[in-house]
Amino acid sequence: MPIEEQQDPYTAVETLKGALSGAGIVLPSLAVDIASPALKLVELGRVRADVAARLADVLREGSQA
Repeated sequence: MPIEEQQDPYTAVETLKGALSGAGIVLPSLAVDIASPALKLVELGRVRADVAARLADVLREGSQA
């Protein structure tokens, strides 16, 4: 993905949603932080403990690949 697309928070959110979905993970509060558009922040939100644990497992598995 080109750098300019990575800097767009809306594209980043959609890319992350797709990647998480592929791993069976949904972050319900994942969105662009509209309160700070100049900073291009992505709001990850809060998740249940089981979702956080699943995310950690997927990250660990990916780092071993």
